[in-house]
Amino acid sequence: MNSGSHAPFSGPERAILVGVELPDATTDIESSLDELGSLADTAGACVVDRLTQRRERVHPALFIGKGKAADIAEKCSELKADLVVFDHDLSPAQVRNLERELGVRVIDRTELILDIFARRARTKQARLQVELAQLQYQLPRLRRMWTHLSRIEGGIGLRGPGETQIEVDRRRARTRIRDLERSLEHIQTRKSLETSGRKEFFTVALVGYTNVGKTALMNALTGEALLAENRLFATLDATTRRLDLPSGQSALLSDTVGFIQNIPHHLVASFHATLEEVREADLILHVVDVSHPERRSQVQSVDGVLLNLKCTDKPTLYVLNKCDLLEEGAKPMHLEQFEFSVLVSARTGVGLEALRNQIESRAEQNRVEMDVVLPASEGKVAAYIAEHGNVLERHYEDARVHLKARLLPRHAHRVRKMMAELTQCE
Repeated sequence: MNSGSHAPFSGPERAILVGVELPDATTDIESSLDELGSLADTAGACVVDRLTQRRERVHPALFIGKGKAADIAEKCSELKADLVVFDHDLSPAQVRNLERELGVRVIDRTELILDIFARRARTKQARLQVELAQLQYQLPRLRRMWTHLSRIEGGIGLRGPGETQIEVDRRRARTRIRDLERSLEHIQTRKSLETSGRKEFFTVALVGYTNVGKTALMNALTGEALLAENRLFATLDATTRRLDLPSGQSALLSDTVGFIQNIPHHLVASFHATLEEVREADLILHVVDVSHPERRSQVQSVDGVLLNLKCTDKPTLYVLNKCDLLEEGAKPMHLEQFEFSVLVSARTGVGLEALRNQIESRAEQNRVEMDVVLPASEGKVAAYIAEHGNVLERHYEDARVHLKARLLPRHAHRVRKMMAELTQCE
């Protein structure tokens, strides 16, 4: 895991996890630490212990109490731990104080997630987005990298050579942030053009908590063989594939990065280009692991990100996945709890036909009915209507063909433009 103040570590780091239970906590501390352990494993660390503390408020200097810090320091020595990971966001001063007290490197939940994203980024876009998020996170923490200079002409603001180096680093970081933002703006523009070019199709976006089986579901629906690991954040880059519907029509299905509780806001902001598919989709499939004990809080976390993306008004279908993992006789999160939902298993195929029918039904609800009269010799418009819509009626009269069809609004708009061009040519 990356840190500006330490040399790269060879081999798996031995990590101790720390969680603090506060009065306003919305998730169970043990399940949250389970998830933190999965994140640490994904990042390549070996978890050797986990400690918790209940507090009314965080300690301003250490986040935890002095006594608990002493306990953790003893554990680090006893278990030969190299790293302590907090299941909370820490201030730069808290990290600095904790490292001094514990004698090992300390990172928080955000830094751990950023490290995983840096490891998982494959495309240029994902790498740029991760670098931007890392720089935005590290910028206020640059002082921590130069504490070894505090003995040189120290003072309130660390006057002296240290100040000059810190300011140089900050200036370089801000310059790089601006460069990355400009590069991502260009990608955003290109993405917008790409998604607008897909308007010929009904578009569907998969969203959900990380590791709920979105990619496995996409594979099952489209017949693809995309990477579907049983690990957090297996997918960082949006992938789009063609989905054949029961009527013979086609839709476009996009898989997106998985979300997580307390996802760093830097990441949400940085990944706006990747999440363009979600904002532009006609339908959102919110995939839920129906077998997970924390499924409700996971749904809330995803809904929070969708709110941030201004996507809460999008038509949404809840796909309750992994029903095959429910114990015999166990009551699932009943379909009635969601206005629109379907119970499926991407692994066994249960419910996939019902899901395809639901997607088709949503596509049909978006369609408009229109009457078109064409010269019988004009095949271009008729072929477009047949390809992109459902022809309800067709009859010929006086060398003209009369069509009644149902099309998506954008296809109906295209037909009207084609008809206007025909009229101009006559």
